[in-house]
Amino acid sequence: MPILTDAPVPTPAPGQARVRVAACGLNFADLLMIEGRYQERRPAPFTLGLECAGVVDALGPGTPGPVPGTRVLAFAPGAMAEALCLPADHLLPIPDAMTFPQAAGFPVAYGTSHLALDHRAHLQAGETLLVTGASGGVGLTAVELGARMGARVIAMARGADKLAVARAAGAHDLLDSDTPDLRDALRALGGCDVVYDTVGGPMFDPALRSLRPEGRYLAIGFASGTVPQIPANLLLGRLSGVPAAGADPQPVNPAGLVRARRLAPPHQPQPAVRCPARRAGPAADPRRNRQGGAYPAMTSTGPRTARTA
Repeated sequence: MPILTDAPVPTPAPGQARVRVAACGLNFADLLMIEGRYQERRPAPFTLGLECAGVVDALGPGTPGPVPGTRVLAFAPGAMAEALCLPADHLLPIPDAMTFPQAAGFPVAYGTSHLALDHRAHLQAGETLLVTGASGGVGLTAVELGARMGARVIAMARGADKLAVARAAGAHDLLDSDTPDLRDALRALGGCDVVYDTVGGPMFDPALRSLRPEGRYLAIGFASGTVPQIPANLLLGRLSGVPAAGADPQPVNPAGLVRARRLAPPHQPQPAVRCPARRAGPAADPRRNRQGGAYPAMTSTGPRTARTA
């Protein structure tokens, strides 16, 4: 059970910068960590959080920058604290137009999708990308980046409202995940070159079967709660790889994505829920706030650290 506890303000070591946290993102992985079901299990007690945004307020000895006062974001395990020290070269400046809550939800969702689509799958313009769970925080960034990379995007989600969110992010074709025969529906859409699967479970088999020869299957997560088993015979003549891309998202500079025309202003990620850290309670629970197209964001309000008991 997470609790708020007082902790001393950390002192940055050489090569580090201290960040006063203004907001931190809350992810499904945080819930899994609390329940002891995340793939990397930390010994309790530990500080929650994977990403944050704030202001640099101190540098360690010999650390050249970023200069104090710089607004930054970071992929930062243990981010759910008022202040934390991080390697200075892991901090990324925040564009002026991006608020702290928006920036705090950027590293995990966009980092995961950029790593998966660009570095792992080598998605090419003109290819077809299928995204399951396409209205969720990570799935929606895959829809957006896939479209920006020139791919035709098939978005799969449950219900018209969630599919409308995916359409607004750039999806070309929509598929309700409650469709009785997803295999036939995907075949009618011509199949796909890359699958970005955030769901697993019953979505896995029809998505895998939809792959064209030399297709790539990205195992991002298992929101269904079921980790699928891969029938080896389905891999023959179909897959060039089944990379997993959800464990350690790489730092992604939002300004760099804008320059690469993969994130067009004025779009910014939008939090589903904003809650002060002192009053987080149930509002901060990712199970209660997995709304289509958004993520929860917590704003810092005092000298506390959120830790597991």
